[in-house]
Amino acid sequence: MVTGTPPDTLMATLGIGITKATPERVVATMTVDSRVHQPYGLLHGGAPVALAETVASVGGVVSVDEGKRVVGREINANHLRGKRDGVVTAVGTPLHKGRSTQVWGIEIRDEVGRLICVSRCTSAVIDAVIKAAPE
Repeated sequence: MVTGTPPDTLMATLGIGITKATPERVVATMTVDSRVHQPYGLLHGGAPVALAETVASVGGVVSVDEGKRVVGREINANHLRGKRDGVVTAVGTPLHKGRSTQVWGIEIRDEVGRLICVSRCTSAVIDAVIKAAPE
């Protein structure tokens, strides 16, 4: 299981931490503070999108066979409620896990369970070994 926050990554910069990671459910938290605010002091829309893609990517990593990797292809998000401070929690579940594509649905909620953002992320499943370009 992949948990925690890798140092020197966007996850560390945004305060994202993975608390659970299985092939069927990924849970992550993000602290809402000045690091993730837009100029009006609200949660910047890009931060929940980064949180959602992180959840989908971790879910992909723990779901694919050895020798495979996942890379993001498309993400969408609907921002439903503003947030100034506290913590948001993202829960991702697979909607589709195929040989070449995965689709994850992610709900991001505040501390009392109110929906802040919903997202869907599509990833490509690729070979882990990247071949060098011909000379």
